[in-house]
Amino acid sequence: MLARLGHRVLAGLAVVLGVVILTFLLLHAAPGDPVTLLLGPNATPEQVATQREALGLDRPLAAQFAAWLNRFARGEWGSSIAQGRPVRQVLGAAWPATVRLVGLSLLLSYLIGVAVGALQAARSGSRTDTSLSVASVTLFAMPGYWLGLMLVLVFTYWARWLPAFGAAGFDADYLSGGAWLMDRARHLALPLATLTLVGIGGAARFVRGAMLDTLSQPFMVTARAKGLTPRQVIVRHALRNALTPVVTLLGMSLPALFSGAVFVEAVFAWPGVGRVLVEAVQARDYPVVMAATAISAVLVVLGHLLADALATWLDPPVRSASRSS
Repeated sequence: MLARLGHRVLAGLAVVLGVVILTFLLLHAAPGDPVTLLLGPNATPEQVATQREALGLDRPLAAQFAAWLNRFARGEWGSSIAQGRPVRQVLGAAWPATVRLVGLSLLLSYLIGVAVGALQAARSGSRTDTSLSVASVTLFAMPGYWLGLMLVLVFTYWARWLPAFGAAGFDADYLSGGAWLMDRARHLALPLATLTLVGIGGAARFVRGAMLDTLSQPFMVTARAKGLTPRQVIVRHALRNALTPVVTLLGMSLPALFSGAVFVEAVFAWPGVGRVLVEAVQARDYPVVMAATAISAVLVVLGHLLADALATWLDPPVRSASRSS
């Protein structure tokens, strides 16, 4: 068990290193100079050269990457080139908004998706299954930013029911109690609906497939032979066993809690990490992009490890195989 965990950790570290190296190279290969964007077109060559030296951008790429990796490993994320603030503060200020949006969307997506997928599996081949399959595949295939724009078109510009941008109104500082809560809920509604609808489609398809696979197993025949009702067979046996791969999928969704839904946050001007990342890429703000990417990669690895541990705990055969290995 420990050897297996050690191999996974080493593989995860290799993945993180590969991601940050690729991100670093792509950032520096992309057109645009952060110093020029920072100082403006009227800056003299001497000013540009002085600023590049101050930021360490005049050094060879290998030296720049080694210096960044050394600082990041010590917990020093540097300062934002565009904002002049520590990267830790930039990302820390955006973190709560992303957790609020993406955390709620994951919760609703999996709760509704599991229910829809279980209903589809229980009524496999029926009109209900066909209709829900078409709906879930359509939602899953929709680009999040396109769905967000359509929701803005319908609920903001046509119906004029909900605001489209930001996490709060301009007068939010003067509101309190129920009025403050309603203002926040109205601003949260559209981005939350966008992420949740797309997530429901993926979760429902995954649960349906897992449950149909479980229903075809020999032990399900035994459960029916014992005289259990179809409802008991579905809830006690099929759904319980099908939730193991769903837990794995949920664990792999962990990185979204940091990086957020980048395009959705950009569409709705949601002040989360995803929007910060988009703005940092546009400004060639290397320290912010590198820190956000590295942390997202670490969360990917942690998500896989967590999902593997939960699957081992939930599924006795997997647990026995892990102990024997």
